[in-house]
Formats: sequence, C-alpha cells, structure tokens
Amino acid sequence: MKHTTAILCLGLLLTACQNQTETNMAINYPETAKVDTVDTYFGTEVADPYRWLEDDRSPETEDWVRRQNAVTFGYLDGIPYREALRQRLEKLWNYEKLGTPFKEGGKTYFYKNDGLQDQYVLYRQGETGDPEVFLDPNTFSEDGTTSLAGLSFTEDGSRVAYSISEGGSDWRKVIVMDAASREIIEDTLVDIKFSGVSWRGNEGFYYSSYDKPEGSELSARTDQHKVYFHQLGQPQAGDQLIFGGTPEQKHRYIRASVTEDQRYLILSAANTTSGNKLFIQDLQDPGSGLKTIVGDEESDSYVIENSGSKLYIVTDRDAPNKRIVTVDASDPGPENWVDFIPETENVLSPNTGGGYFFAEYMVDAISKVLQYDYQGNLVREVPLPGVGSASGFGGKKEEKEFYFYFTNYNTPGSSYKYNVETGEYELYWKPDIDFNPDDYVSNQVFYESADGTRIPMIITHKKGLEKNGDNPTILYGYGGFNVSLTPGFSTSNAVWLEQGGIYAVPNIRGGGEYGKKWHDAGTKTSKQNVFDDFIAAAEYLIAEGYTSAGKLAIRGGSNGGLLVGAVMTQRPDLMQVALPAVGVLDMLRYHTFTAGAGWSYDYGTSEESEEMFEYLKGYSPLHNIREGVAYPATLVTTADHDDRVVPAHSFKFAATLQEKHAGESPVLIRIETNAGHGAGTPISKTIEQYADIFGFTFYNMGYEELPNQAALKDFKE
Repeated sequence: MKHTTAILCLGLLLTACQNQTETNMAINYPETAKVDTVDTYFGTEVADPYRWLEDDRSPETEDWVRRQNAVTFGYLDGIPYREALRQRLEKLWNYEKLGTPFKEGGKTYFYKNDGLQDQYVLYRQGETGDPEVFLDPNTFSEDGTTSLAGLSFTEDGSRVAYSISEGGSDWRKVIVMDAASREIIEDTLVDIKFSGVSWRGNEGFYYSSYDKPEGSELSARTDQHKVYFHQLGQPQAGDQLIFGGTPEQKHRYIRASVTEDQRYLILSAANTTSGNKLFIQDLQDPGSGLKTIVGDEESDSYVIENSGSKLYIVTDRDAPNKRIVTVDASDPGPENWVDFIPETENVLSPNTGGGYFFAEYMVDAISKVLQYDYQGNLVREVPLPGVGSASGFGGKKEEKEFYFYFTNYNTPGSSYKYNVETGEYELYWKPDIDFNPDDYVSNQVFYESADGTRIPMIITHKKGLEKNGDNPTILYGYGGFNVSLTPGFSTSNAVWLEQGGIYAVPNIRGGGEYGKKWHDAGTKTSKQNVFDDFIAAAEYLIAEGYTSAGKLAIRGGSNGGLLVGAVMTQRPDLMQVALPAVGVLDMLRYHTFTAGAGWSYDYGTSEESEEMFEYLKGYSPLHNIREGVAYPATLVTTADHDDRVVPAHSFKFAATLQEKHAGESPVLIRIETNAGHGAGTPISKTIEQYADIFGFTFYNMGYEELPNQAALKDFKE
C-alpha cells in the first residue's frame, strides 16, 4: 500500500498541534480490489479493473465510500484553519438574499433566504399587507436535502404544480396545489425526469419522463423520453402519451410547452444536447395533430413568442450567433422564415415581456441589452448598472414593469425594477453583505492558445495586487455544451478573494460565448482545443507574474471536471492542486450511464468509430493516469445521488490515481452523501464543502497559516 505524508505541524501552527509528538501523518489509502474486466474496442483491449465500483447499490461500493471518506475527512480534520474558513464562510453567507420577483394571478412571488436557511423560501405578496410564506422547502425533509426543483402556475394563477428533488436526484415528484388555499388537491406524480410542467388551461398539464430503468435508477441507462398530458383529478397511470415511445419518435430529450395565449402546444425533441426537431399543434383545433417546424437536428430552435398565428422563433439555423425569425403557423417550415432580429457578430439570448423583445447579447462574455417592439424596431439600448451579467428582462405580455438582475465577479447581485415604456429602472433590492466590492477589481485580458486562437479571461483579485508570482490562484473552467461563463458573484469565492487569492475564468472553446462555431471548435475530435486553451490560461497567469505553478489550483465541475482531469494528467507539472468535481472522467463508458449518450454531440462515443475511440482514449482522464508520475495534490469531489454524472467516474479515477501516483501530495476523494450533481444542495453542506476545498488548496500550497489572518480575526483562538 502506498503512503503519502502530510505535514500537519509547522512553525506558527503549534497551537493547533501542541499535543502531538510527531509532525507527520501518513495517509494510508484504503485497499481497492481489482477485477479482471477487459473491454475490446476495434481490436484493442482496455482493462477496467475497478468496474465493480460502477454498482452504486452494492454493499462493497458502500463500504469503499465509507472507507475513502474516513481517510479524506481524517486528513481534512488535520488542517488547522479549516474550521476558521468554515466559520468565515458561514458568517459571509449569513445575509438576506432575494430573488427577482415575478407575478402570477395578480400576486407577486419571490424567493428569499434569511441567510443560512438550507433552501430558499418562496413568498407571496398581494397589493397590500405583508408577504406570506407560500412554499418552504426547508420543511420538505428533516435534513434539508429535499429541494424545490421548479414550479408552474396556470395562466390565471389559481393552481400551481411544483416539483421536488430528493437527495439531489434528477428524478422528480410533482405536487399540485390550489394557489389560494395552498391545499394539495390530488395525488403526487412520480418518476418524472428532465421535464418542465406546462399547463393547458386549468384542466391539466404536459410533462416529460423516462420509463423507470432496470437496475439502479441512479445509474442505469435512460434514453427513451416521452411527453404525457396529465388530466387533473385522474390517476397518473392513465396519463395520455403525447409523443415518444415509438421507434420513429425515439428521442432522449423531449420538452412540451404551451404558448402564453394557450393557443399552441410547442414540442422540442432531441437526441443530444445540441440540435432539436421542433413541432407545433393548434390546441384550438382538437382534431389537428403535430405539425413539423424543423424536421432535423442540425440546429437549435425554439418558439419564444406568438402573436395570433405569427410565430417568433429563436434559431441558430444558418446563424451561428442566433437570430429571431417570424413565420405563420399554417406553414412554419424554415423555407418560409423571415428575419425579425437578424444575426449579429455577438451571441443572442432573447426574452420577452411587457409587449417587447429584449435581446441580450454577449460581447466578450459581457452583457449588452437591446429592446425591440413587435415590428422589429429598435426601441433603445438598456444602460446597465455596470460591466457584468444581466438576466431577467422578462414577464407576461401585459405587464409594464418587471425586474432584472445584475452582477459581476466582485459585485453581489442586485435586483432592479424596469419600466418597459420609459426604459427607466430603479434599484429594488441590494444585499447587505459583509464584503466590500470596492476593494476588488475584475480585469479582462486576452491571451493566445496553442494554435494562436485569441481567448478572453477575467481575472479578479484585491486592488493593489503585486505580480510577484506568489499569489494563490484558482483557475476555473468549463469548456463545453455551449455553456457560457459570464461574470457572477459567488459568496464562497469572496472568501478566497479576502485571503488575497486570485480567481481567474477563461472563456475557452466548447462554450457558447462566441456562438456555435466557438462551441463546435471544442467538440469531438477538436476537444483537445479546450484543454489547450485552459493550459494556455495557466501559462499566461504564470508568465505574467500573477502566480506560479506552486500556487496554482485548477477547478471545474461536471464537464469542467473532465477539463481538470484531462489537464492534470497531460500537464501535472503546471499546477499544485487539482479539484475535479462531479467530473466526466471515463470517456470510454460515459454514454452507458443514465442519459449520458445524449452528450455525444460534444464528445462522440467509443462505439461509433475506431478513430473516435482512439481520440477519446487519448485524453480520457481515467485512461491517461501513468504509473510513477507525481500528480498534483488532488481532491476529487462527488455525491452518492448524482444521477447525471454518476459517481463511478470519480470513484474509478480516484482509485486509479491512488494506485499509480508517485508523489508525496495527497490524492483524496470527498463523497457527499444524500446529495446529487449540485442543484438543491443545502447551504450547510455547501459551506462545509467549500471550507474543505479551500482548506485543502491553501494547505497544499504550503500555507502554515492563511495568507490574510486579519480576515479571520473574529475566529482566531
């Protein structure tokens, strides 16, 4: 069994270690059994000795999780300032947080957290009187791990269907309630996944789900999505199948929605996370069936609005940066589309409200908002409160006021009330947080990747930072699935910044910051571009004196966990700490779990061709851990109820890394129990996770005490 030595008592840490006689503590990694499983791909044999860890229901896997957590938390317990970090996180988190309000049935609803509540509470307020609690997810379970995952009101606001997630799972239950009395009015619907809820009048609603898989519901493959209509008052077993369930209608992701005027059912069907078919049904004509708008999956398109039979469609078809087109519902095919808001050089993300369209653009990942009328005329550019990210700008058609939200990396988010006719807005709510954003600065820089591509990156730190190569730095990335990383405040990252840390976020390829071309440049056999962009970001930070390899940590989750896993195995010399979270780490088998096959647009699969197999094997983090290499200090994080990126990815990666790693740095895995991919995680668990992550990071950068003890003055012993 291999051992790693952790230095627990150095210099000024004597107060934390005064009763110990030794200054070293050896990490004895748990024994992980091996099996003889071998897969053959196009004549090439690939061993998978830790395949047994894929069985999330087995007592052997449960025991392995318990033993690994015992070692990990034993190590984390020895970090002398971990508790001070936890207390600082708790104190900083303890401020009132308010979501942007929205209106339903003549009443205003908003989410609020008093400070440290595990889940946000949904409040309701009328024209007069004080707000009242409408739904309190903190009462859903004793441990706070059951969360509110979504809700949908009828058009008149009289009824609401809300979904809950238990233990962080993507499987949902839907509960129907009378909005006025808050009484549950029928049996709970179960086994719903990757679904919205969209009402048709007050009679019922559409939802999507899969058949419950054979085997583990947390890891078994699910790839036949279906849309149902639930008639209120009838048992779920009798719900009408609307779409899916036949060979010609087999799709992994299907979503149904009803237009605001209740005239049309819109249905989107896709097999991967990029590209969808689009259908429409006239609900005023009971005999009409679904009519095709887009019959292939070569583009992403959705109906954002309608005015009578005139449809407004957002699409990247023949427009990589997206545009809005109009067409009549009687003949809605692409050959009849007419530009309404044409494509520009910046990526479009529109919304509607108050009888207007609001076109939000990303300009180098920074928000810009233009307001248009229903004839396509530009009304105004909305001057934003600063340089950062704006969201919201939407509401019902008849509303003349609604709310938007603005934030950036060093400014906590605030809500503003916007008048659609005048374009004026006023501050509605600003957080009262124990953090002064004026002490910090975010600067955008551009650097070149390995092939010369120009990449933007936003670097946030304290004002007056000295570029001496000695600043603790977290480099965070994602790089996939058309996801754009735009500036946003994080309470946890504020604690990192207080300690003199740098937080750097590059907008690497695979994301959506520059449209479909930018996304596609980081997919399939171009995936190495993503890793090269991230590596070049690290090299830029080091070359410019922001930090050094010994003070650099790389971090990312989900597809970002893949990013971290690939970069740390390709360039273990480039960073001191690696923090892969809920990562996709076994690229040869990811598509065999839950809905993972739907990620093939970004990744390709090991089954589709020998070329694709060889490419995936060439960067798959699990398969590129080399014997005898000293890897950075690594804290893998995952959760036992993650049914999106199953924890087996992290289990097998950690076991292999512990087996082959030759260095003295620790290789640990932290497995959260009764939690999922991230959404709905209780605040208390989140605070503990970040205390562990930051503590592990600082500790393995060699800090005997935190860089800025003054920030923790309230907690010093």
